[in-house]
Amino acid sequence: MKNKDKQYEKVANGVLEAVGGSANISSVTHCMTRLRFNLKDESIPNDGEVQNIPGVIGVNRAGGQYQIIIGQAVSKVYDALLTVGNLTRNAPINEDLDNRPKEKLTFKSAGNMILNKLAGCLTPLIPMLIAASMFKMFAAILGPSMFNILGTKTSLYQLFTLVGDAGFYFFPIILGYTAAKQFNTSRIISMFLGAILIDPNLIKIVTAGKAFNIFGIAMPLVNYSSTVIPIILSVWVMSYIERFFKRYVPESISTIVIPTLTIAIMLPISLCILGPAGNFIGNYICTGILAFGKLGGLPTIIAVGVVGALWEILVMTGMHLLMLTTMMMIFAQSGHENFVTLGAVAASMSVAGMCLGAALRIKDQDQKTLAWGYLIASIIGGVTEPGLYGLAIRYKRPFIGMMIGGFCGGLYAGLTTVTAYVMVPVANFLSLTAYVGGQTSNVINGVVSGVIAFVAAAIATYAIGVEANTNKQGTKEFKLVEA
Repeated sequence: MKNKDKQYEKVANGVLEAVGGSANISSVTHCMTRLRFNLKDESIPNDGEVQNIPGVIGVNRAGGQYQIIIGQAVSKVYDALLTVGNLTRNAPINEDLDNRPKEKLTFKSAGNMILNKLAGCLTPLIPMLIAASMFKMFAAILGPSMFNILGTKTSLYQLFTLVGDAGFYFFPIILGYTAAKQFNTSRIISMFLGAILIDPNLIKIVTAGKAFNIFGIAMPLVNYSSTVIPIILSVWVMSYIERFFKRYVPESISTIVIPTLTIAIMLPISLCILGPAGNFIGNYICTGILAFGKLGGLPTIIAVGVVGALWEILVMTGMHLLMLTTMMMIFAQSGHENFVTLGAVAASMSVAGMCLGAALRIKDQDQKTLAWGYLIASIIGGVTEPGLYGLAIRYKRPFIGMMIGGFCGGLYAGLTTVTAYVMVPVANFLSLTAYVGGQTSNVINGVVSGVIAFVAAAIATYAIGVEANTNKQGTKEFKLVEA
């Protein structure tokens, strides 16, 4: 165990030195596979040198973050990094960086900022979405639509249904919390604002269809349950209003005055302007995507295949966050999706297929062992980054095999008009359960599309071959094994 700790510490020291030391780190956190840095000067790290650190799989710059891919041992390396660098765990990103040059506002920087905020709002919801989706899947499999083991009036079926629905229905409240963290405003007041949007009395007013006004301003009759954009926009605006009151309201009465005035001002803004606007945008995006998937014919079939081929590129550039946001909105509002998910699931399975093809083709025993590990991490653990950066990016040729697999799997899913009824935001074999909920043929075709993606990627990768890595230091990858 002590030897492993020394290995983690060695990686942490190498990473710390490469990013410019503790003085250049504004904050650092980690996800399932990556160390995520907010650096004061992003020009300091040399991507090539960082990637050659033993134990590092790859490097990515996205959403204003410098991301170092470690793999499944990332939490151990993160702990070691905090120790050797004397850094703060979960340090706040929005600290005052007077010495950091301000980035010029461009379409690219604005786009990155929006994607970063969306990721910060939505990524923490993934565990809840997985749990809710699994319960919806249980109800679909055991209910009348498939095996008919549970009747719709049985307690267990109703329990599975209500738990699954709750994860999506209460989106505005939960998003209120995560959005508040992103926009540095009151968590509780933001959740309260989300609760107002889905209050049963408000829903009754909307359902009744009778005119209603907020302080004399006509309120559009909109049901905000299961919506995403309205609460995010509202919390963003609320952060400025609350900040204004905190600046001018005396501290002696701030506890009473600030939250009351903030909500009072946000009521007409949220219910009369931002809420309807956000709902319109969300509906427009969702309807457009669903309509595109229903068009049928060769254009839609090819489009799904293209999503499958390019999905992992979107993941590496961070552009997939826009797609994920769209998927969340569609599932929350419509209960199904028949375009983006098809390509994304095929792409996930193609990563595992690529790992298999590479593992069978690579002759170097150390690299072959790593490739088998990447396969297990992908197909079982749902972690695709080791395969992406350890094989596709490092050797180049496997990337082509992976894209071929994703395209073939997506093509079949589009050809058979598969529909996803469950949002399963994981990239392992469980992603195929997304197709549970409709007819049995839908499930079969969905699974077949995943198998095609896996097999096609494996065959293509094996046939194309794996290009030898000319960087000797890079080939001697440092193996981090979890205890």
